[in-house]
Amino acid sequence: MEAQLSFDTPLVPPTTQGRAVLARFFQAISDPNRLALIEFLAEGERSATECVQLLELTQSRASSHLACLTNCGLITSRRQGRFVFYRVEDQRVIDLVRLGVEIAADHAEAVATCTRI
Repeated sequence: MEAQLSFDTPLVPPTTQGRAVLARFFQAISDPNRLALIEFLAEGERSATECVQLLELTQSRASSHLACLTNCGLITSRRQGRFVFYRVEDQRVIDLVRLGVEIAADHAEAVATCTRI
């Protein structure tokens, strides 16, 4: 028997604009490369060079993903000389990805075969 959900506050923002912002938030983490970056940065601060090596992408493509996550506030950056270092500042981002992994595992077959996404 499934538990009934009950919320003291709305599950999603009540306005169209609020829902659009929430959807964009999920779009920011919906890319496999950005998920890999979040996982990598969850372990601790990393240089841009390390992030590029992790993704095995060109520097410009990796920078684009890092910029997306930074601009959305999901990771932070700091400059030290000519080097830039990134990290996950908000533990909730890591918690959300972990929860997503659990939910995706529970529904893996349906998600993998979904033709509507």
